[in-house]
Amino acid sequence: MKNTNPIGLFDSGIGGTTIWQEINKRMPNENTVFLADQKNAPYGTQTKEAILALSHKNVKHLVDQGCKIVVVACNTATTNAIDELRASFSIPIIGIEPAIKPASLLTKTSTIGVLATKGTITSDLFTAKLKLYPNVKIIEQIGYNLVTLIESGKLESQEIKDLLKRYLIPMVEQGMDTLVLGCTHYPYLKPIIKSIIPDDILIIDSGEAVAKHTQKILEQNNLLNDSITPGTCIFYSNVDTTVLKTFIPSHHLVREIQF
Repeated sequence: MKNTNPIGLFDSGIGGTTIWQEINKRMPNENTVFLADQKNAPYGTQTKEAILALSHKNVKHLVDQGCKIVVVACNTATTNAIDELRASFSIPIIGIEPAIKPASLLTKTSTIGVLATKGTITSDLFTAKLKLYPNVKIIEQIGYNLVTLIESGKLESQEIKDLLKRYLIPMVEQGMDTLVLGCTHYPYLKPIIKSIIPDDILIIDSGEAVAKHTQKILEQNNLLNDSITPGTCIFYSNVDTTVLKTFIPSHHLVREIQF
């Protein structure tokens, strides 16, 4: 494996581009390949068996592209499939999960909220993680239909604003002082979320931590790209790329392919 080989990332759709942004910001010289499985989004409403099959297919596609490491830039895929993926492939595989640990350290009221997909909140891994924080009140809220609307290009829609009010206001009323965004799509909703919840509520996502961890694993495996020139970034989707293009810088290559 060459250190110039790309970092691979996949998500059920465009949400994982929030993780790509953090990785690209931290390691701009790394080549990257991003796979958006928008045809099957959202994963949060799929069965565990379907999520496993889709995740395996995505990783295989990235491995076939020569990726030296794969970042599962999807909370639902991580919480349902990460162990099986690591057992099936020899390259390092980075998972992502809701940032409950940092939230538990930062909360002052011992009350945190987690906004995530059904697939994440109902997963065994997520349930097991909650048990690690018995002294913290964790308010779980499934973000029904948010991913579908974002994937449809309706990020600024009144429908999204109304849904977020319905989900967030009861969490605020229960004393939440820290909100965990447990889906990689949700950081794109931050401006709307900030307009709904009080200013003193901290909003946390996993992007920066995942980028740091990816860099650390590359270092440990002597796979960091030592080039001083900006890396090449290619984005693939299995549907029309119009929406995907609105979430990434225009100078990057975006292709529609079948996978």
